[in-house]
Amino acid sequence: MPTPQAQMPLYVIGHKNPDTDAICAAIGYADLLHKKGITNAQAARCGKVPARTEWVLGQAGMKKPLLLDDVSATAEMICRKDVIKVDEHDTFLSAYGVMLSSGVRSIPVVNAQGQLRGLLKYLDLLQLLMPTDTDAESVRRISASPDKIAKTLDAVACGAPLTTEEDQLVMLVGASSQETVVDRLEKAAAHGNVGSYVVICGDRPAIQRDAIQYGVCMLVVTGGFEVEASLLKEAESKGVSVLRCGQDTATVAKLIRCSRVVLHALDDTVVKIFADDSVKGLRKRLAQQRQDLFPVVDPGDNTLIGVISKSDLIDPPQIRLVLVDHNEYSQAVEGVEEAEVTEVIDHHRLAGDLISREPIRYLNEPVGSTSTLVAREYRYAGIDIPKGVALCLIAGMVSDTLNLTSPTTSDLDREILPLLCEVAGVDAEQFTRDFFASGSLLAHNTAVEAVAADRKVFEEHGSKVSISHVEESGLDLFGKRRDELDAALEDLIDVKGYDLALLIVTDIISHYSVLLVSGNQEIIAALPYECDESGVFQAPGVVSRKKQVFPAVCQALRVAAAHR
Repeated sequence: MPTPQAQMPLYVIGHKNPDTDAICAAIGYADLLHKKGITNAQAARCGKVPARTEWVLGQAGMKKPLLLDDVSATAEMICRKDVIKVDEHDTFLSAYGVMLSSGVRSIPVVNAQGQLRGLLKYLDLLQLLMPTDTDAESVRRISASPDKIAKTLDAVACGAPLTTEEDQLVMLVGASSQETVVDRLEKAAAHGNVGSYVVICGDRPAIQRDAIQYGVCMLVVTGGFEVEASLLKEAESKGVSVLRCGQDTATVAKLIRCSRVVLHALDDTVVKIFADDSVKGLRKRLAQQRQDLFPVVDPGDNTLIGVISKSDLIDPPQIRLVLVDHNEYSQAVEGVEEAEVTEVIDHHRLAGDLISREPIRYLNEPVGSTSTLVAREYRYAGIDIPKGVALCLIAGMVSDTLNLTSPTTSDLDREILPLLCEVAGVDAEQFTRDFFASGSLLAHNTAVEAVAADRKVFEEHGSKVSISHVEESGLDLFGKRRDELDAALEDLIDVKGYDLALLIVTDIISHYSVLLVSGNQEIIAALPYECDESGVFQAPGVVSRKKQVFPAVCQALRVAAAHR
């Protein structure tokens, strides 16, 4: 049987504010893992799908990857779903049998719809057997249904049909003389409650007849003895149910108490857990609880999903992640620290605080895009790339390398792209034109959305920096929306507290970029770009955030730090 950790979801996911390479690499690598037999691998994303990427997915016939806001493990993920439980209308005997055979000390109780009604513990169960008072009348009384009594005794039913409705019954053991039994029945008739009596006796036809004639609720004949046919006929006419069972009278008197249903002993103040509760938060919340077992329920309808014990929280299973196109926690999906990172496939610098409990597979190479590395993994595995996946990987490469013209382009990129184009049946030049024409961020989004669409956060030399990148076919829209974009950068500084917020807008046709910058003036003054009269930095030939802009920003941070 797979371990709980092996049963956890495995998501292949890119960075926050994902670009085309992050989404397409995730789709490609999840498909490859599927073909390698890892059937629970699933492509995911932690942000909106950009317009160009959405166009690519449409061309490739691919669905958007699953959107994940947080990968912290939830109660539903780690709970034990093969729950040992009982129904609220199960009897003491059946519930006790379940608990005894399974070795559990407490057990959830549900209704017919599977909704949690409470938690049943051994001590609660004993309440069903013990009377609340020790006087004779209390000892004889029991709340049960004739139908449940018959099932508990495994009895043969005769006479009037058994009722399933629970009622307050009074047990009368017919072991005394006939005169004594009749006297008690007479008193019960005078009080008007003889119809609630259950008379228990063995092979005593006279007492059997008296019980039937007085119209008791039920006659239980013990020891496996027969009942005369004439008495059974009279019992049916009088509305008296007759049970025949093999146990002796003393045993029957005890077992009848075991016919009470567990509903009467429930602890309805049980501490329960909602399915979407974070495991991280549960550790502290449940530590001080005296309860040992915690039901996990659907927050919508209270349906029981599973159970968790405190020991399950000592080293709980974690969601498993394959990180693509990034290797820093600051760029990763929320909750990554609570997950198990099993692989990293990336083409960026090593940075951040990524740690692992066990050795992991870490693939990081200086190539133009992560999609290039994913395509090569197919080749290494000897697995053919599906046409739709090939089209996605082409988009990832074209996006990150500007069709092999970016300074980040490597020989491996130049080798892989033609092979993918052959599989997908597309021309790289035409695909590039169609791809970049499919969605202009500045034409179809607010300034805030444009700045956030492809934004990465870095920490260097004690400073926190945000760098956004927008690629356009021409810079006309930039001029028209420059003031809005400036305001969006200022908001980032105010809200997030960054030392520097920078926006690169690249004309992919002329390979020319302009930069808007907000934040620490010492850092801005140290940037190695010419600033025009309007405050826009001009960067001819600059097209890569990773290879060109980021190193320039790092140098400016060093210069500014040296002057502090």
